[in-house]
Amino acid sequence: MSSCSGCSSSGGIQPGAEIKASAKQNIQDALISSTLDKIRYKLFIMSGKGGVGKSSVTVNTAAALAAKGYKVGILDVDIHGPSVPNLLGATQLGLEADRGGLLNPAQVNENLWVVSMDSLLKDKDTAVLWRGPKKTAAIRQFVSDVNWGELDFLLIDSPPGTGDEHMTVLKTIPEALCVVVTTPQEISLADVRKAINFLQYANANVLGVVENMSGLACPHCGGEITLFKKGGGKELAERYGLEFLGSVPLDPATVVAADKGVPVVMLEEESHAKAGFLNLADNIIAALDSSLEAISSSNA
Repeated sequence: MSSCSGCSSSGGIQPGAEIKASAKQNIQDALISSTLDKIRYKLFIMSGKGGVGKSSVTVNTAAALAAKGYKVGILDVDIHGPSVPNLLGATQLGLEADRGGLLNPAQVNENLWVVSMDSLLKDKDTAVLWRGPKKTAAIRQFVSDVNWGELDFLLIDSPPGTGDEHMTVLKTIPEALCVVVTTPQEISLADVRKAINFLQYANANVLGVVENMSGLACPHCGGEITLFKKGGGKELAERYGLEFLGSVPLDPATVVAADKGVPVVMLEEESHAKAGFLNLADNIIAALDSSLEAISSSNA
């Protein structure tokens, strides 16, 4: 049997093919570096636990920052279960190529843009059956092949766990500052402790901890109900010497906002959740201003 054009007669890969692959990766690395240089802060929103509201925290924090006048992008790297477009009401917004061949992120408003796998699917109910290498390639392309432009913030929403997506983000964007999301219950805290351990092994910079679903804001009297208790996130931050960035309560207004496809911070009505997310955005800005890691990465 004769060898294929990409193999030598001994069955190995020809040196030329290896050189081409290496050159291609070097070009992409340069594009990634050029893109990231135009973005001041990169925030990686993650948690070892599913169902803690990472996407809600990502979207509402991004919307709060955008409302303050910052230029903000959201990169949704949850390849298998992207929910960011739904929370933004942006499911019909696709990604269009510019004259240079780069993709333009979908624009939500004058200060907010988003890129998600959901924007590339013709059928929103289609399952994405990808393994690690393909997911890694897609995430790198979401940085290298997208015209993000100059941003103040890029918030990266992640799937649960500590898998391919997380390792790819930390390797591709080593200056990213991690915001760890948890709920107060021990069943969540146990997985989040593993996520923090993962970040320590990866030598990642952690900006702080957010406690989501912290108590329940009564829709009738506005009083606080400790439905799932509260305080676990703050205790976790103190245990690991991390900054506690704030808490956001469970609030029926969040459900209404999600069904409308509008971040709760963009609703005209005031609510406990809206106040919590606005306070979280302020705390993140303050933490960035005082973070040595953030200062060094933004001046690199």
